[in-house]
Amino acid sequence: MSTMGTPHYALPQSIIEERTFITRVYGWMAGGLVTTGLVAAYTAANPALIRAIFGSGLFWVLIVAELGIVMALSWAIKHMSPAMAISAFLFYAALNGLTLSMIFLIYTAESIGLTFFVTAGTFGAMCIYGATTKRDLTSMGNLLFMALFGLILASVVNIFWHSSGLYWVVTYAGILIFVGLTAYDAQKIKQMHAAGMEGTDEDRKASVVGALALYLDFINLFLLLLRLFGRKK
Repeated sequence: MSTMGTPHYALPQSIIEERTFITRVYGWMAGGLVTTGLVAAYTAANPALIRAIFGSGLFWVLIVAELGIVMALSWAIKHMSPAMAISAFLFYAALNGLTLSMIFLIYTAESIGLTFFVTAGTFGAMCIYGATTKRDLTSMGNLLFMALFGLILASVVNIFWHSSGLYWVVTYAGILIFVGLTAYDAQKIKQMHAAGMEGTDEDRKASVVGALALYLDFINLFLLLLRLFGRKK
């Protein structure tokens, strides 16, 4: 009686490296979200910190610092070491936790938790779509970036205009924009990894750039959805 062995099919090395890269990207993104959440919760529980941040000009200093780090990671990361890029990303996530701590004072914990899970579900679904679709989302991504610029401009205008109608237009439009950008970025991250680059400094730094893009998509989507689902104290 003869037996036949079950054939084993090894995945191509390029696919293994791509999966390793994508796992690293989402791992750093998750690390950034955890850092932001912990810092925000800790800050909200300390009245002295809240007063120091929001009772003076420190809040705007933090905002400028955050913008500086994002620009550095986006445009000057090639001059950084992987360790410096990772440190800058996590430092940015911590600063973001300081500025976002106010949501714990404005909204109930239950509504924040609900919004987080809604965001996570939406974000996850769009990441899966972006990573698996055969459709090229480049043109859609370009349109969404232009729409995002208009959204930012409308938000700045509404700081002075105080229009409730424009507020809700920005909210719903922003949700649609970041839902689309999540799918676009998820597809783009698959394309960022170059075969044979696994383990190099360029590969590690590319994973930080990808993590930052997804982190920003998640945070902005969460804040916009919080306008809909957040219940104020």
